[in-house]
Amino acid sequence: MLSDDDVREILRLIDESSVDELLIETADFKLHVVRGSQVTGHRSQEVAPAAPAPSSNGLVVSAPMLGTFYRAEAPGAAPFVDVGARVGPDTVVCLIEVMKMMNSIPAGVSGTIAEVVAQNGELVEYGEPLFRVEPDG
Repeated sequence: MLSDDDVREILRLIDESSVDELLIETADFKLHVVRGSQVTGHRSQEVAPAAPAPSSNGLVVSAPMLGTFYRAEAPGAAPFVDVGARVGPDTVVCLIEVMKMMNSIPAGVSGTIAEVVAQNGELVEYGEPLFRVEPDG
């Protein structure tokens, strides 16, 4: 599995080269870079679900990478989820931008959003809480 630093290095090398497009795909990771393309929600990279960590107040969905946290697909758009929203493991709950690449972050758990912990547009660290989810059952 490639680390965030590996991806940053790959992107730096691409930026310094004349390559217009690169696709790297493994069993659990896919990176598709096209030089000069606009990043939009439907071109975002799907990230493996963030493993929710148990807490005394439900489950915590943590940031799977360092980047900028966005609650919606675009400025002024409705948030992917809000407090009270029901989510499943594959429900996209936010985007994290890393080096101009938007990464769709799935909940990784079934339940109800109890709290939005991260602030929209703010930098989040790997492992930092994004949402608190009350699990089903």
